[in-house]
Amino acid sequence: MIRQVGFAAGAFAALLGCAAQAADDPEAGHALVEQRCAGCHAIEATGESPNPDAPPFRTFKSKWPLENLEEALAEGIVVGHEGQEMPEFTFEPEQISDIIAYLDRVGDS
Repeated sequence: MIRQVGFAAGAFAALLGCAAQAADDPEAGHALVEQRCAGCHAIEATGESPNPDAPPFRTFKSKWPLENLEEALAEGIVVGHEGQEMPEFTFEPEQISDIIAYLDRVGDS
């Protein structure tokens, strides 16, 4: 009986781990930033931003704790780029997790 409970607890923990990984999808985050941000920002591991005043996404991780961006992504980023107003975007919690996962990955490059 104890062995079965231990196995069930381990299986449950593994399922929770898979669910947590599924919630942070860097590929989905990449698709979001490609659609909404790539017009100004370099979103890949290399390359220059189309707008020279827009920092490349690969630099975000070294400049700020990525968790600090969660609130800004939820409430709408209102910081602009010099000479150009940045559109205000708001994202849903799952989208924010995906974007943060992507920023974490591209920041390792």
